[in-house]
Amino acid sequence: MPDPVKNLCSALALFFAATVAPSVQAANPADAGKIVRQAFEAADDGFDMAKTQNFYSGWVSEAIFEPLLSYDYLSRPARLIPLTAEAMPEISDQGKVFVFKIKSGIFFSPDPAFKDKKHELTAQDYVYTFKRLLDPVNRSPNASFIEGKIVGLDDVAAKAKKTGKFDYDTPVAGLKAIDKYTLRVELKATDYNFLYVVAYGGFGAVAREVIEAYGDQTGLHPVGTGPYMVEKYMPRSKILLTANPEFRGYIWDFKSTGSARDEEIVKQMKGKKMPQVGKVDISIIEEEQSRWLAFQDKQLDIDKLPQSAATAALDGAALKPELKAQGIKMDRVTDAGIVFTIFNMRDPVVGGYTKEKIALRRAVGMAYSYEDEITQMRLGQAVRSEMIIPKDVVGYDPAYRSSLAYDISLANKLLDHFGYKRGPDGYRNNPDGSSLTLKKTVEPAAIYKVQSEIYKRGLDRIGIRIEFPVSNFADNLKAASACKLNMWGGAWNADFPDGENFLQLLYGPKAGAGNHACYESPAYDALFRKAVSLPLGEERNKVYAQMNRQVEADTPWIVHTSRIRSWLYRPWIVGYKKHPILHSDWAFIDVEKH
Repeated sequence: MPDPVKNLCSALALFFAATVAPSVQAANPADAGKIVRQAFEAADDGFDMAKTQNFYSGWVSEAIFEPLLSYDYLSRPARLIPLTAEAMPEISDQGKVFVFKIKSGIFFSPDPAFKDKKHELTAQDYVYTFKRLLDPVNRSPNASFIEGKIVGLDDVAAKAKKTGKFDYDTPVAGLKAIDKYTLRVELKATDYNFLYVVAYGGFGAVAREVIEAYGDQTGLHPVGTGPYMVEKYMPRSKILLTANPEFRGYIWDFKSTGSARDEEIVKQMKGKKMPQVGKVDISIIEEEQSRWLAFQDKQLDIDKLPQSAATAALDGAALKPELKAQGIKMDRVTDAGIVFTIFNMRDPVVGGYTKEKIALRRAVGMAYSYEDEITQMRLGQAVRSEMIIPKDVVGYDPAYRSSLAYDISLANKLLDHFGYKRGPDGYRNNPDGSSLTLKKTVEPAAIYKVQSEIYKRGLDRIGIRIEFPVSNFADNLKAASACKLNMWGGAWNADFPDGENFLQLLYGPKAGAGNHACYESPAYDALFRKAVSLPLGEERNKVYAQMNRQVEADTPWIVHTSRIRSWLYRPWIVGYKKHPILHSDWAFIDVEKH
């Protein structure tokens, strides 16, 4: 049996050797003396975006890998722009054929896998990147973005499932490098969200030489064409990024939306050679109080105000005078995202599609006080989410109201009706008389202790026992992906500003690969396929609403809230504006001397 510790050490040795490899200085204007120090509230699980949807992995990967398209830094709502593409693609055949022209002179960061040669980004790199997402060995949680969509690609994936090996050299009719810098993608059917898909971080270009050199350790050794590369990586502790010497740089020239804040940013940043930030120092600090103390002690330059510090830092929606006096500034936004509870539909206790199991999950939802979450757990820094699609995302309906309202009386009646009888201790058993105990796995942060108390209070009132096993986020994510948890808390922020990005999280073919509820509903899946075949507009939005109702009927999720984020930053951070889709903003800002 291979020694995993020895293998990991070997991989890390190669990794750190690569980060000090010599290279020819390119156009990157970053200043190594300009450092941004930030904290993550949970750990990543490596930086191979074909194998993860971890939020923090994606955050860092945005700075390392480049998709063909990205988003304008200032525009709201989010607006697509070319990134490695010269311009927006030529689109033909009723939105089924996309031709991208890739900029010449873009190079991957230096790495031993290239054998002392510079590797220029080409259309073939994107062909390889797209194919990797459907390689069965990767079990990519991002596969559904293109699964069943590109002409000929699923046939290669199907063959790989039979043979055990994906043939990357097999031509795919719908995915072609026409020449060195021209990529042609042909879809089986019109997909009006395809450009959003192309802009998603999971489609940032990787080089075949790198993947083949590092294999299963690729996530420890990210090599891309973006503005940054990893200098030091201590899993679950520290990530240090440094400027990619091969990055071409750009001139800051984003247009103001007309707001006073945008006008100030444009005045500060317009015309600067970017990126200016030379290093990004990221600490993993899971405990809210520790993170807040680090910011107060000036160990962090940018931080999301912890929920537990809201009353100490804010007067309503404004910073308190003592923080303003330090020059601290705030960008306050409501997430284009939702928070929810996940039930494992394969779990013998809470899973299944029989009426009594659905009744159990619905009763749990009706016993949970969303108002208590907002006031006690979020300290007022959240709003109730009525549907899976959040505000400012296409498909959101402000008039929609969830059928899962807080109602202890109705929850009790539902459980009584479906045979969950109370025992002598007041707690209920399963309809067959066996003991009933739920287990909601949580992370160690203090806010989850508060949420556990909210859950327990509600469930005590309906006679259901619940336990709260504690583990770290990365391990919980892996267990949820393998359909092994009973219940878990999830959150999702928009990867692209359309409801499909949220609704795909419950699509049946993604069970065990991004669909952490392992929910498989023929009715829901049929609605999903219908929705993505429709153009943007009212008809599609109506199908989105039907999908929401189907989820409420089966209850694989309980949708909770959308969080209000108050991003604080020190006076020496210039040009900062939190983006609803992009999270890696280090290449858009500057650091003044301090």
